[in-house]
Amino acid sequence: MSRAKATSKTGGKTARGAASASSGRNKTAGAKRASKRRSLLRRRWVFYPLLVLLVLAALPLLLTLFYRMDFVRPVSTLMLSRMMTFQPVDRQWVEIDDVTPRLYQSVLMSEDGQFCAHHGVDLRELRAVIDDALDGERVRGASTITMQTAKNLFLWGGRSFIRKGLEVPLAIWIDLVLPKERIMEIYLNIAEWGPSGQFGIKAGAAHHFGRAPDSLTGRQSALLAVTLPNPHVRDPARPGAGMQRVADIVQRRAAQSGAYVRCLPG
Repeated sequence: MSRAKATSKTGGKTARGAASASSGRNKTAGAKRASKRRSLLRRRWVFYPLLVLLVLAALPLLLTLFYRMDFVRPVSTLMLSRMMTFQPVDRQWVEIDDVTPRLYQSVLMSEDGQFCAHHGVDLRELRAVIDDALDGERVRGASTITMQTAKNLFLWGGRSFIRKGLEVPLAIWIDLVLPKERIMEIYLNIAEWGPSGQFGIKAGAAHHFGRAPDSLTGRQSALLAVTLPNPHVRDPARPGAGMQRVADIVQRRAAQSGAYVRCLPG
């Protein structure tokens, strides 16, 4: 009898010990699974933002390759923003061959006289702007037409050192991938040229002068050129004295542009 009780007690202890060991193993396994889940969540929190950043970085590069094809008609981020907020957008694409040379000669001489010579960025102008900033002087613009095209296609408006820093590599890439003529054609078709949603030279010329881009006079071309980059303030159809003076300079330079516009037709 005593031996049976002892055996029963020993068996009970062994069972309880086994159950306790099993419970310990289950707890350990559960803790490991919970740790793996936390580790997986941490990786996802890192992976997905990095994936989004990678896609955002690659998108402009891929789109630029796509924009090399003549039948593609790019739109600007500002145009997309206005469309998404149900504001009017008036843009009718026009080939560069259907634009009077006076117009793009005026734009080039007004905005970026070294357009045909540089590789997307005018390094001399950029260095001068950086020196001015380091010296505490008022920072002036150093955007080339290619940089403005990069901004209009892929970035946002407003003054920002971050945006300017992004413009530079994008402009170099655009200049590497696209011919100068195509860059100018895209720029002329996405620049904002009116106060109420007019984008591109065709809409701008019609709004301000009631003309097609191939019938603009030298004076009208110069006035449209100096309207950029602020068509909300500058009105080429009713220019003030200051705008008239700048247009005089641009018109003279466009007439004598010669080698400066060698990369463009006409």
